[in-house]
Amino acid sequence: MATKLWDKGIEPDKMIEEYTVGNDRELDMRLAKYDVEGSKAHIRMLESIGLLTSEELGILLGGLDRIAAEIEKGNFHIEDDVEDIHSQVELMLTRELGDVGKKIHSGRSRNDQILVDIKLFMRDEIWNIASAVAALSDKLLALSDKYRNVLMPGYTHLQIAMPSSFGLWFGAYAETLADDLQLLAAAYHIADQNPLGSAAGYGSSFPLDRTMTTRLLGFADLHYNVVAAQMSRGKTERATAYAVASIASTIGRFAMDACLFMNQNFGFISLPPQFTTGSSIMPHKQNPDVFEIMRGKCNRLQAVPNEISLLTTNLPIGYHRDQQLLKDIIFPATEELKRTVAMCDFMLGHIKVRTDILDDPKYDTLFTVEDVNRMTLSGVPFREAYKRIGLAVKDGEYKPTREVHHTHEGSIGNLCNDKIRQKIKSVMEQFGEH
Repeated sequence: MATKLWDKGIEPDKMIEEYTVGNDRELDMRLAKYDVEGSKAHIRMLESIGLLTSEELGILLGGLDRIAAEIEKGNFHIEDDVEDIHSQVELMLTRELGDVGKKIHSGRSRNDQILVDIKLFMRDEIWNIASAVAALSDKLLALSDKYRNVLMPGYTHLQIAMPSSFGLWFGAYAETLADDLQLLAAAYHIADQNPLGSAAGYGSSFPLDRTMTTRLLGFADLHYNVVAAQMSRGKTERATAYAVASIASTIGRFAMDACLFMNQNFGFISLPPQFTTGSSIMPHKQNPDVFEIMRGKCNRLQAVPNEISLLTTNLPIGYHRDQQLLKDIIFPATEELKRTVAMCDFMLGHIKVRTDILDDPKYDTLFTVEDVNRMTLSGVPFREAYKRIGLAVKDGEYKPTREVHHTHEGSIGNLCNDKIRQKIKSVMEQFGEH
């Protein structure tokens, strides 16, 4: 049986251990390569301050490289009687290297070790999400450019309002995702701070060089105050959760639009039959199940910030085991969001747009504002023009000109998609080099 890192010769109750460990081993597998990365930086620092010899450093680095290779090949696993990823890595080192393997933990605690792992993991995870969201925005903007001149009804209160366009519709979601990316960038900056050396939350009597590990691990900055470093447990997850929820809100709203616009009473867009599902009794059905599932998943993801808030609210200063459960919440959430963004991107590649929607006379009243404005530009007072067009509609005499002249920034005739692309580029630059 493996020895716990905190073992003092007392074997824990099996039921207690199973309850407190939960599915931590499975979740920790995502952290494996980051645990090795953090350990390599830590021991290089230990050698620099004289707690390891250069020979011991070389031996330990070799052992860690071999573990990293096993992780890369998919051969690494956390044994059933091993508590977590940190214990597994240290156990493998001591099995292979003997007493020198036991020196790897000098000057750190599992508290700052897991913090480093999570921050490194979340930093990569946030970047991967940001890259996927930026690609989705690009896809939306390409569709916006392609269909910039195809008009569609615009709605307020779900009632026919004014002319819109597919250029506006696709572009609106692209720019909204640019705002969501700002939240993701904020979460990234919170994650991009080094907590290593804070130990259990109160530092160490060893002369640790925390600036060195910050540089080795590529963090932008250091969590200077050791207590603040431990208090950051949950902060990164909460900030990421808000960004995840914001992206999910945008995609979920798009999915709702798609469900609505595929309805035969709208008929604005369609999908190839193989991208829809049927009914067990109605042979004509082509249901937008992908967008419905997408909408449901996005709604669930919007609950994640609340779940994290409830878990972490009013915890006193210092580390508490409750925080282990954060992985249970945020890890599946980021994975689900990545799948959802990828699916949305995939579906966008197959949407078919109807180009003659406004030929239907039921959309005639979409053009009332255009005609009011046209009369106003010719010298008729706005309220008088409004009254004349309103009476014509009321009396069934309104005949629209069906001309749309929108030229200001962000309107039908001036989408400003290049400006939106620049917004997205500017946000992505906040993430630095990858």
